[in-house]
Amino acid sequence: MPNPVNTRASHREGPRATAKGPVDKALEVLDALVQPDAPHRLADLAARTGLPKPTVHRLLQTFADAGYAVPGPGGNYQAGPRLLGLAATTMASSRELRLARPVLDDLRQRTGHLAHFSVRDGAVAVHVTHSEPSSAYHMAPAAGGEVPLYCSAVGWAMLSALPAPMAAELLGSAPLPARTPRTATDPEAVLAALPAVREQGYAVDDEYAEQDVRAIAAPVLGPGGQVAGAVGIVGLTFTLDEGSVAMLGPMVRAAAGTVSAALRGGAGTLGIVRGQE
Repeated sequence: MPNPVNTRASHREGPRATAKGPVDKALEVLDALVQPDAPHRLADLAARTGLPKPTVHRLLQTFADAGYAVPGPGGNYQAGPRLLGLAATTMASSRELRLARPVLDDLRQRTGHLAHFSVRDGAVAVHVTHSEPSSAYHMAPAAGGEVPLYCSAVGWAMLSALPAPMAAELLGSAPLPARTPRTATDPEAVLAALPAVREQGYAVDDEYAEQDVRAIAAPVLGPGGQVAGAVGIVGLTFTLDEGSVAMLGPMVRAAAGTVSAALRGGAGTLGIVRGQE
């Protein structure tokens, strides 16, 4: 599943880099603060953001005074009550999440695999929510976990629904870092694969981001055909085997279509998750 990655602005926005102002620095520290495995050491937060320790320490003190961070023993910090409250309010008020959650539950029940919903933030896919089956193998990603678009099923799904020039800009021209031996590291190769993904209606991550993990995802489109996110399922390769992809892919596509139709004001009934679109 998606693992937290370096969330500096240059990584999020792909090939473009911008100078960091005070607000950018504050946002980067907040972003690092809410990553999984909290509490975080000051040194780790500085390394994640690429900012000097004194700068990070000063910002953390400001956040702590305002209730957005909580300091702990040994120089550790974690998200504070005000930040958690903002996150909870945002999650509760998100129309996309309200519409996606019942669809994810239905998809999980029909497929037996973890179903999840992700959105795009620059050149990364951000995990937002999921529905996890009872299983001996715990694969639930943490909320806010990220994975680059180029090596994830949700990423390929969203890239396939974007205008080609935008997808090309997000991927850049330099070789992409390999996450596994199967990661596609050539941006041109990823771009060349997107038309087939678009025609099929879903993307397959065949151990691109994590070894022994396979995923299927389809884009969610809002009003005007804008990419609102992606719905996907994920499993270990021996449970989500290659033979089941052809059967489950249309179900994932239908689930994403359900959320898309609801976002556009259509019926969006759960029954079409069966693949009868």
